[in-house]
Amino acid sequence: MGVLYDYFRSTDDDAAIALMDELAGGPVARAAGADGVAVDAVDLKWIDPPVALGQLVSFVRDAPWRASLVQSRLIWNPEEHGPWLFGLDDAARDTLASISGGQLPELSARWGRIDEFAHSGPLPEGELVPVIQAIAGLARRARDAGDHLYCWCCL
Repeated sequence: MGVLYDYFRSTDDDAAIALMDELAGGPVARAAGADGVAVDAVDLKWIDPPVALGQLVSFVRDAPWRASLVQSRLIWNPEEHGPWLFGLDDAARDTLASISGGQLPELSARWGRIDEFAHSGPLPEGELVPVIQAIAGLARRARDAGDHLYCWCCL
C-alpha cells in the first residue's frame, strides 16, 4: 500500500480546508458528485507533487527537474499520520494548463521513462496520455476560473 493523491481546484485555502471538513478528511476525487459535493478533482493515486508531477512540469518547461520545482505548502493536517492537504503554486498550475494536444505523445513517452513509473522498463507508448490530459484539464479549468490547485494525500 502506498500514498494516495487526489488533485482538485478551489478558490482559496479556506475553501479547500472547508471541503476537507465537509468530506471528513477525504478522499476528494471519489467524493466528487457524491452527497451533493461539487468538486472538480482527479485521482492520480501514485503521482506526488514534488517528484512525479514535478518531472512532468520540468518536461513541459524543458528545464531540469529539482525537488522544489512544484512548490507546495501544507495547509491542513488534522492528524500526524494524515490525511494531508497541500496547496500547489500557481506557476505549476499554469505550466500544466499550457499543455497542448500536440505535446501529449512526447510528454507521455518522456514521463513514462522516469524511475517512479518505469520499474520494469519504460511504460508503453501513450499510456500516460489520459493522465496528462486529466491533470492538464484540471489545471486549465483552475487557471481559467482564477482557482488554485490542491493536493490531498493519505497513506
